[in-house]
Formats: sequence, C-alpha cells, structure tokens
Amino acid sequence: MQISKTIKAHLALFTVNVLYGASHIVAKGIMPVHLTPSVFIFFRAVGATLLFWLTSLFFIREKVEKKDYFLLAICGLFGVAINQLFFFHGLSLSSSINSGIIITVNPILVVLLSFFVLKESITATKIIGIILGGTGAILLTLAGGSGKGDSMLGDFFLFINAFSYAIYLVIAKPLMKKYQPLTVITYVFTFGLLFIMLYPPTLTEFFATKYETFTPEITGKVIFVIVGVTFFTYLLTMYGLKFLSPSISSSYIYIQPVLVVLFAFVFSAIGLADDYTQTITLPKIFYMLLIFTGVYTISKTKKKI
Repeated sequence: MQISKTIKAHLALFTVNVLYGASHIVAKGIMPVHLTPSVFIFFRAVGATLLFWLTSLFFIREKVEKKDYFLLAICGLFGVAINQLFFFHGLSLSSSINSGIIITVNPILVVLLSFFVLKESITATKIIGIILGGTGAILLTLAGGSGKGDSMLGDFFLFINAFSYAIYLVIAKPLMKKYQPLTVITYVFTFGLLFIMLYPPTLTEFFATKYETFTPEITGKVIFVIVGVTFFTYLLTMYGLKFLSPSISSSYIYIQPVLVVLFAFVFSAIGLADDYTQTITLPKIFYMLLIFTGVYTISKTKKKI
C-alpha cells in the first residue's frame, strides 16, 4: 500500500524531533571533556554551511538582493551564533533533561515577540497560556542546581538559547516569504559562521583541542550532530512543511522532552552517554506539565504565525 504524502510528512517531522531528542544526550557526552562548546559549535557551523551551499548550488540558484544582506546577517547572529553558543554552553553546564524541557517555551516566546515586532494580536487565552508556560520555565530554571547535573546558570543559558531562536523565527518571516527556505538558511548559516569565528574563544580553543584523543565513537557523534541534527533535520522540516501547516509542525516540539528522557535511559543503559536520569524529579515533571499546558493553550488559539 502506498503511503500518502501527509503521512510521510508526519514521519519526517517525527524523525526531526527524534534526531533533536537524541542530540541533547549525544552532545552532552562530548562536552566539555573532548570538545569545548565553542569548538563544537564551530564544527557544526562549518559542516552545515558547506552542506547547505552544496545543496543550494545543485538544486536552487537564487539571487539575493543586496538590501536583504543586513537582515540575513541579523538572522545569522540570533539564529545560529547566539542560539548555538548559549545552547551548547548551557548544555555543558546543565543536564540534557533540562535542555529538552526548556526548549518547549519557544512557541510562547514566538507569540510574545510576534505581538511586539509583527503587531500580531494576543487573545486572553494566549495570555493564560503565556502565564502558565512562563511560570513553568521560571520555576524550572530556579530549580537548577538542586541536584547532580543541574545548573541554574546552565538553565539560564538554555532559556537565552530558546529566546534567541524565537527572535530568529520572527525576523526571518519576511525573508522566508521572499526567498526559498534553502536560500535563506544557507545565508543565515554563512553569516552565523562568521559571527562564531569572531567569538574570541572559538579559534583559540580550536587550535588547543587535542584531536589525537578522539576515538571513533567521538568522531561519529560529531558527524551525527553536523549531518543528522543540523543538515538532515532542516531538509526533513522543509519536506514536512510542504504538506502540513506550520502549527502542526511546531506542535511536534511537545514530544522532545519525552524523547530526551527516553534517550537518557537508553543511552545510559548501553553506555553511550553518562547517566543524567537522576535529574528527573517530581517538581520538574510538574514544571514540564505547566509548560506543556501553556504551549498547548496557545497552539489551540487561532493565530497567524
């Protein structure tokens, strides 16, 4: 029986979130022993930028107007540089469980920024959702440092990561309407890579890294993050958006914390990652439910995003 395009789109988006969920555990296993967060980000940006350029040159040749370069650069700053720097630095300090939960506040931040930047309306129901989700995120951040593998600073960095990516999603909307998504992301990663290289510790730590200590397992994990979690996830997301609405696509973010917890148990059991399952506590589950409820409440309202 032939699988419909809609089902394939759902499978694509589910695969994207499986890869993202696994990356929280995999990336945590590499930092900071083998790679510093800055060097890991540098590898990811270089690899992804090359792959996006190769793909765009073969499939899409689209000219970008000079007046749009500045906005593309700002998108690179928030969507790649700040976003990734704070994510990997936050992940190196906090637990992979916390990172999977905090990322779910992104839709809430997008709604708030869309109100202030794009002047999109916020209903009373959305306000309730924002309050619920925001409360859960704040309580989860304050809970950081209460157990092994937790860090309040790390959780704060992860929140900045989510906030930075929300800014990117909002300011990139005009570009996405004007150009092909692959064209936009190619230039965004190019500018993002330049900003990452301008971050002082990046090249210093890159040349100080002891690459002779890399095992095949570590090398494989780095390649997985570059190719699987960066390049393929974006291509699969584009495929999913061809046949499904953005609201359905964004709803898949709800399953990330569940997948992160699942991978935390599986990877620790087979010895591919350290055990961070002890950071799962009843208060955190409650905070996660608050965030879920807030995001679900917002997503059920009619919106233009």
